[in-house]
Amino acid sequence: MSLKCGIVGLPNVGKSTLFNCLSNAKAAAANFPFCTIEPNLGVINVPDERLNVLAELVHPQRIVPATVEIVDIAGLVKGASKGEGLGNKFLANIRECDAILHVLRCFDDPNVVHVDGSVNPIRDKEIIDIELQLKDLETIESRYAKAEKAARTSGDRDAKILFEILKRYKAALEQGKSARTVEFESKEEIKLAKELCLLTSKPVLYVCNVDEASAKDGNAYTKQVEEAAKAEGAEMLIVAAKIESDIAEFESYEEKQMFLSELGLEQSGVARLIQAAYHLLDLQTFLTAGEQEVKAWTFTRGWKAPQCAGVIHSDFEKGFIRAEVIKYNDYVSLKSEAACKEAGKMSVEGKDYLVQDGDIMHFRFNV
Repeated sequence: MSLKCGIVGLPNVGKSTLFNCLSNAKAAAANFPFCTIEPNLGVINVPDERLNVLAELVHPQRIVPATVEIVDIAGLVKGASKGEGLGNKFLANIRECDAILHVLRCFDDPNVVHVDGSVNPIRDKEIIDIELQLKDLETIESRYAKAEKAARTSGDRDAKILFEILKRYKAALEQGKSARTVEFESKEEIKLAKELCLLTSKPVLYVCNVDEASAKDGNAYTKQVEEAAKAEGAEMLIVAAKIESDIAEFESYEEKQMFLSELGLEQSGVARLIQAAYHLLDLQTFLTAGEQEVKAWTFTRGWKAPQCAGVIHSDFEKGFIRAEVIKYNDYVSLKSEAACKEAGKMSVEGKDYLVQDGDIMHFRFNV
């Protein structure tokens, strides 16, 4: 399964610089609005040191990490929901993403123009929020009358559920709240709500773009964003995009780590951002290890063995018989699959097994 995150924000907040760091693709980064017109797409590897450790033991022909697709979406402006700037096109790009990485400018620099004349990340955040909420409200209102009539006149249970969902979303959006603040409990509600593809129903990570001096501990601007994110149950991350751009230029891992340690950082912002995106969507990784390849596979927390087998191939899920599972720490400690089997550290699991992050899996199936 592939994760797709869209980078959004006002013009000139550092979206394209951050995208370049993430993907090493050279999207244009210029000091004027609408520099990015077509969305740039980058496929990036998810950092996972476990793959390298397993490769040292297995000596595979290749290592295949999990990947994330990052879309650099052009800067939104006030009025985007009504087509201002290049609004409608950008909003369509957001709709295709699983999660939103909302970049906020949290640094002062007189040489970098701000589209609204001053640095104010909370104002910037609200501009984007309002534009997305207005577009969602437009989506809801376009379906409202028809859904109300169907709920009243048809005997279709789903029609009644859908209308209740639309009512709850409409009330929240009219109060200036995002769709993600509305919670549903039943499987039917969750399914029908998801099919509406509302922009503000997508999980969001606020990315505070700071200067070098604020890379470790943030600043007054990031404190404001932290409070706002906490109030809406969202997450935030501090990244110095310019520093990340410098780090990306280093070729060796040692050079990168030395540079980070000088700044008092343990991990690059890029690594933390990808991990945060995974956490945002409740994603985890299981592993496969063999002579051909050591590979990471993405799955959703709470999935059972057959669902995870289906990540590799649909036939694996259809014809699932059992899963042979070795815990990562056991594999590393005993150094081979054979040794784990001999020591009784390989378990044979059925259809109800809840796969855990880092499980080394081998699926048996028959179709």
